[in-house]
Order: sequence, then structure tokens, then C-alpha cells
Amino acid sequence: MSQEAVILHPADLPVKDRGAGIRTTPLVTARIGSTSLLNGVTKLAPGAAVPLHIHNCEESVLVVSGQARVHINGVERDVLPGDVTWIPTGVPHFFRNTSEAEPMAMFWTYASIDATRTILATGVTTRIDEEHAGAVPATA
Repeated sequence: MSQEAVILHPADLPVKDRGAGIRTTPLVTARIGSTSLLNGVTKLAPGAAVPLHIHNCEESVLVVSGQARVHINGVERDVLPGDVTWIPTGVPHFFRNTSEAEPMAMFWTYASIDATRTILATGVTTRIDEEHAGAVPATA
């Protein structure tokens, strides 16, 4: 089975405005054999935060720029560019940009193209895919 190589440029991809200073660019989905991934970039304006939530699969987040406070399963830590977090399935977490002036950018990978996000305060679950990425309201 032959597969074509693909190069995606973020400038060519749709951006989802999530409100409250959060913008998401879904990058690529892949399902090859047993591997299934969903990748994208989210930018948080100063002070913006993604509310406390869980996923139905593992998530890894690489901080590309800026700084943030991450809350994972009740523990809070500061993260800086180059730091990577890994969040197991079902573990409550959020990210908040702690900079007073600089946007924070994070590159995320979900271990499933069928990933979902459930906001704990509301119980609302949304599928995270190229059509719906970033559709979950955020709070500042």
C-alpha cells in the first residue's frame, strides 16, 4: 500500500476562534494501522485559560512560546517554551497563559482522531476533530 507524503502549512489551514482570547489551528489527522493521532496548535492571549476538562484519550502538549500555568489532576506547575506535558485519559487539566503581554502557543497531540473534550463545570462533551476543534467555550 503506497502513501503520499503531505506537507501542511499552518497559514493554509482554517483557524477556529474559540473566544476569550483562544484560537486553534487543527493541523493533521492520521490513522495508519493501530496509530491514530490528531495534532494542532492553540494560542492563548495573556490571561486566557481553557477551562478544567478531560479527554477520552491521552494528550501531549508542547509549549512552543510564552508561559502558562498548567493544572493536571489537582497539581499546578509553571510551563515554559520547550516543556512538554503528557496527560493520561480522563485526568482533569487546564492551561492558563500567565504572561501579562505575550500570547502562549502550544502544539497538542491526541492519541486518537476520535478525541473528545468534556468540560467538567458543564458536563458538555465535544468531539475534537478538524470540523469541531476549538468549538468548546473558554474562560478568561
